[in-house]
Amino acid sequence: MSFLGLGGGSGGQHGSSQINSQAIDVAVAELDMITDIFNRVVSSCHTKCINQRYMEGDLLKGESVCIDRCVSKFFEVNKKVGERMQQMGGASQAAGGAG
Repeated sequence: MSFLGLGGGSGGQHGSSQINSQAIDVAVAELDMITDIFNRVVSSCHTKCINQRYMEGDLLKGESVCIDRCVSKFFEVNKKVGERMQQMGGASQAAGGAG
């Protein structure tokens, strides 16, 4: 799958090698969003799970388990919030269209 419409699939532009600027904007926005989520996960889970004093070069077992749980919870909550926002958006569209 190509975000820029340059993939070898038959669903792309017919014979055109121009990059759709709207597709680039969407890809850049998605990359920014993913980078932001990654940075928030790292910051949050590092603060919660990693001791301020680095005693060893590797993670301790407790730190590793904490990070696994923290990341899992972060994405589970992120998923639930996204689903809830979609429901609210759908309900507001339905209410707006019924009036």
